[in-house]
Amino acid sequence: VQLQASGGGLVQAGGSLRLSCTASVGTISRYTVGWFRQAPGKEREFVAAYKWNNGGTFYADSVKGRFTISRDNAKNTVYLQMNNLKPEDTAVYHCAADNRIISSSIRYEDEYDYWGQGTLVTVSS
Repeated sequence: VQLQASGGGLVQAGGSLRLSCTASVGTISRYTVGWFRQAPGKEREFVAAYKWNNGGTFYADSVKGRFTISRDNAKNTVYLQMNNLKPEDTAVYHCAADNRIISSSIRYEDEYDYWGQGTLVTVSS
């Protein structure tokens, strides 16, 4: 599968953005898709994931209640809706996919074999 992430931009604190992760090659519904982010000077961290088989969703504590991950099979895309954005959400966001991940490993970036390019999200205070 080949992934393309898009939708980043500059937004004020409290605003919203929707990121898209589209599979240009392959069928995204056959893969668990995760979103990860990397802020300047920090390590990449898990944000959210969508389990391929049962639609289970997983979130980092820092985004729970503000971000929502969803999938549109017709558009071969997984979305990350981000509401009530905070300056600390500023980062490059990457989407990743794999078809062998179990739920207990879903937050670990090393478990994902396929990665899209990043999209920059900047939240101003």
